[in-house]
Amino acid sequence: MRDYKAELENRIQFVRDLLKKTGAKGIIFGNSGGKDSALVGIICKMACENTVGIIMPCASKQNYGSDTDDANAVAEKFGIENRTVDLTAAREEIIKSASKVSTLTPEAISNIAPRLRMATLYAIGQSEGRLVAGTGNRSEAYMGYFTKWGDGAHDFNVIFDLTATEVFEFLRCLEAPLSIIEKAPSAGLYDGQTDEKDMGVTYAAIDKFITTGEANDEDRATIERYHKRSLHKLEPIVRYGGIDKP
Repeated sequence: MRDYKAELENRIQFVRDLLKKTGAKGIIFGNSGGKDSALVGIICKMACENTVGIIMPCASKQNYGSDTDDANAVAEKFGIENRTVDLTAAREEIIKSASKVSTLTPEAISNIAPRLRMATLYAIGQSEGRLVAGTGNRSEAYMGYFTKWGDGAHDFNVIFDLTATEVFEFLRCLEAPLSIIEKAPSAGLYDGQTDEKDMGVTYAAIDKFITTGEANDEDRATIERYHKRSLHKLEPIVRYGGIDKP
């Protein structure tokens, strides 16, 4: 197990150095009520008093219920300012307008919410001089389990090297609310959605494969399939030519 006391100190310093370098006035992050956003919010708040979490319900009943409750619980315990922006109407308008010129696939519709959340964070962040904190972990990145230009877009990420298992361990060391630690990981894209159900493999199996290379045949096939088909999400934008250096 990592030395999470030392990890905390190092990550706090990382954030403070970044704020000093960029001249940003504060930090903004999407407070989804999940494990990753909770850990990011806690670390950022410890590094920067001017940290704000944005709760962004979008169509799913779970967003308005347990997700909001858990987001408020971590904010209250660690003194994080919370604000709420309801994105349901914006999502419905995009679906309505785009459906007039194309037949939207279920996957494309699911990705509207994370992209709206990204746009919201940057609109508020830019207006208030804040850096946008990412909330994705190593396991999600390896599987490509994030939305390109959605939750995959941010200014920095202080937990990118941590597996899902390590995020849970870190939260326990910080004594985060049990409701967050014990809940099934979910992107909250629709009611009843969970990460592991979507991917067809557990985070325990993913993390074991990432850290040891070990997995049963079924899990290995699933993990490798997800990883290979999503590599484009981690690659730089494909551009013709380049930018001349001054």
